[in-house]
Amino acid sequence: MPDLTLHPARSPRVRLGGYVILPRILDKCRATLLGKHGEYKYACPLDQRWFEFVGIDPEALKKEAATGIGDGKILAWVAANARCQRTDSEISGWSALQEARVPGEPDSRAYYNGLHSQIAPERGDVFTWFDLLDLDDYVSFGGKP
Repeated sequence: MPDLTLHPARSPRVRLGGYVILPRILDKCRATLLGKHGEYKYACPLDQRWFEFVGIDPEALKKEAATGIGDGKILAWVAANARCQRTDSEISGWSALQEARVPGEPDSRAYYNGLHSQIAPERGDVFTWFDLLDLDDYVSFGGKP
């Protein structure tokens, strides 16, 4: 079981069943169940994108994760319980879109720029939300920006 007070959740880029974000959601869910989630928030706005795409209730996933089953069995449970049955190409396209997402509206850009400036203002290679999350995880656990 992950202890997110000691190490970061998996990158949002890591895929399970073709889905980006899902392994990170599972890390945060399991850590939350143990009270070891640190500053991570299960079912945060990023997670909600996946929950909405698939049509799974965050509390239902948490209940299933509480049984102690591994990622493969969780993925099978998702496939059996998703309200939105997606094809492999839909999953691939959605995952690629999420991986390439950048801040859009002004409030989102301002929030993103504030975090970027706080974490590593000298880094000019940070463009997407996933870039920022990976950098934040790295720096938060002792890495150098």
